[in-house]
Amino acid sequence: MRYQSILATLALALCALPAAAQTAAPVELRILAINDFHGNLRPPPGGIRINDPEDKTKKVMVAAGGAEYMATLVKQLSEGHKNTIFVAAGDLIGASPFLSAMFHDEPSVESLSMMGLAITSVGNHEFDEGKTELLRMQNGGCHPEDGCQGPHAFLGAKFHYLAASTVETATGKSVLPPYEIRDFEGISVAFIGLTLKETAGIVSPKGIAGLEFRDEAETVNALVPQLKAKGVEAIVVLIHQGGEPAGDYNECPAITGPIVDIVKKFDRAVDVVVSGHTHRAYVCEIDGRLVTSGDKYGTLVTAIDLKLDPATRDIVSAKAENVIVANASLARDPEQTALIDAYDKLSAPIANRPAGSVTQTLSRVPNEAGESALGDIIADAQLAATKDAKDGSAVIALTNPGGIRTDLIPKENGAVSYGELFASQPFRNRLVTMTLTGSQLKDMLEQQWLDPKRPRILQVSIGFNYSWDASKPYGERIVADKMTLNGRPIEPATGYRVTLNDYLAVGGDGFTVAKQGTSPQYGGYDSDALFAFFKAHGPIGPLPPTRIVRVN
Repeated sequence: MRYQSILATLALALCALPAAAQTAAPVELRILAINDFHGNLRPPPGGIRINDPEDKTKKVMVAAGGAEYMATLVKQLSEGHKNTIFVAAGDLIGASPFLSAMFHDEPSVESLSMMGLAITSVGNHEFDEGKTELLRMQNGGCHPEDGCQGPHAFLGAKFHYLAASTVETATGKSVLPPYEIRDFEGISVAFIGLTLKETAGIVSPKGIAGLEFRDEAETVNALVPQLKAKGVEAIVVLIHQGGEPAGDYNECPAITGPIVDIVKKFDRAVDVVVSGHTHRAYVCEIDGRLVTSGDKYGTLVTAIDLKLDPATRDIVSAKAENVIVANASLARDPEQTALIDAYDKLSAPIANRPAGSVTQTLSRVPNEAGESALGDIIADAQLAATKDAKDGSAVIALTNPGGIRTDLIPKENGAVSYGELFASQPFRNRLVTMTLTGSQLKDMLEQQWLDPKRPRILQVSIGFNYSWDASKPYGERIVADKMTLNGRPIEPATGYRVTLNDYLAVGGDGFTVAKQGTSPQYGGYDSDALFAFFKAHGPIGPLPPTRIVRVN
């Protein structure tokens, strides 16, 4: 009876305690996230554009980014947090500045490994050089063509690439692991990584032969039962797809874009989504889930704070903040500086070669018709490189806008270097000159609106002009009698020698008509053609944007 009395007293005492005292405290986890780094080891020109803190109606530019500063910020944001993990949402490499691209992005993989990056999804740009090269990024080894160029052996990424929706058609298995499970104080958290299903239409087809890019939501939802069977309740998705918000870098008014519908289709078990691809910054709640994105080029690190319930093993609280990698207030990380210096010592003599000069900035931003000042110059350079009989006898050159990655901004006295030209054309595509009939040329231009939400207006060389009618349906937008070459109408049955880069030549960006071209002749590289064009001409400035005319 005595023991029963004691137990009864204890039971009454426990009942009198607050509920919080009877329940284990939640486990706190800080996730640090980036996306779309694109090999920007140094701070990108222009930094990040945000609302002016003093006047929200205006914008200001903040110097931001660079691996040296990001590494310092990652360390700072990790301090005082027992549980942290550094993750990413793809496009860490590809379309990179010269310092990284010259070495096939090995420096960027090494840099992010040194920072402690743990997991990333695969973006579309990870496939710029194909599946085999992506696997080399993970596993290490010398480049199959260029060999070992760096200051030391390339050992591969210390972080893990995840690619749940990228499947080998021959086996039905993902080309890389679909997810990774990490434990934090006994609670399992799953990270699922996947790229956008449209990847096949925006990378070179030859590099992804035998691969299938499946629906993002269907892929994730199929994995949820597997994860639950392993005792996982907390699920974070790292997806290389995103949205377009209207607000500042920590806001999310009126977000649109693919990520909205994808998140709404996710199983309710998905708690947090780290996104990318659109090069925008936002912190959102979509369908009751936290959704984040950290701009581009390493200008932001997203700090996501989660609380995990030890009883349910699920996420019970999630909040996030995008933190600017502010150059003015962060010290350089010495390890990153040493890495950059080692590669710079090898690349600088090539990158710093004088290329020529410009009279003013050559912008990649298109006008309403789709024509840009830099696009004109690049197309002209490719025509100049292939117009001679020995080089292909080209009369027209076309280039894709997605291959033009940054404005060409002059330094003092208008000078530009090879490295700066390379940054505007970083894919190092070979030029291919082929014969297309006038009819095929028109059909190819019609494919610019294959995706009506994201038209891809090709940049065209001097002498070639055409008009397009925005009021016409797909397939009928090119005004046939307004297609001219040096003032003469393009004849449907006549063959014309047209220069494209090898990405377009194999149907990249959905321009499948290019695959009908005959008598292909391969030439040099696009970046080298641009360099030669600048060397051969005096100061270069914007030309009148009259090559493409929009009707209606």
